[in-house]
Amino acid sequence: MRRDAEERTGRDGEELPRDAGVTAVEFAGWLPLLVLVALAGLQLGIAGYAAQQAGSAARAAARTAAQEEIEDQWRAAGEAAVSDWLTVTFDPVALCGEEASVTANVNVRSVLPFIDGFGEVSRTVTMPCD
Repeated sequence: MRRDAEERTGRDGEELPRDAGVTAVEFAGWLPLLVLVALAGLQLGIAGYAAQQAGSAARAAARTAAQEEIEDQWRAAGEAAVSDWLTVTFDPVALCGEEASVTANVNVRSVLPFIDGFGEVSRTVTMPCD
């Protein structure tokens, strides 16, 4: 089926090239890959943020556990140091003797489709007791 020259003209009457519209098709083909790369970059940012939050939680919990007056509130202090949308668990390694040591584990959530999660990030902090 052959197209007439009239059908292949632009608004100003000039003849359109035969590959008109190919760029849009190529962009539509590359779009899923570009979205996947953007989501992978976002996932790296979330993993880094989770690691930073684990360090903050462990530091706050160990600092509180190292103070005799409030050492029983170490878990609440660690949970308060983490963003609400992150899940944190604690492993008390040693509570006051010479030093208090707490490990915070933060679950890394996934933004990539078909992947459930990326495990946990752990940070351990040790503080001298008062």
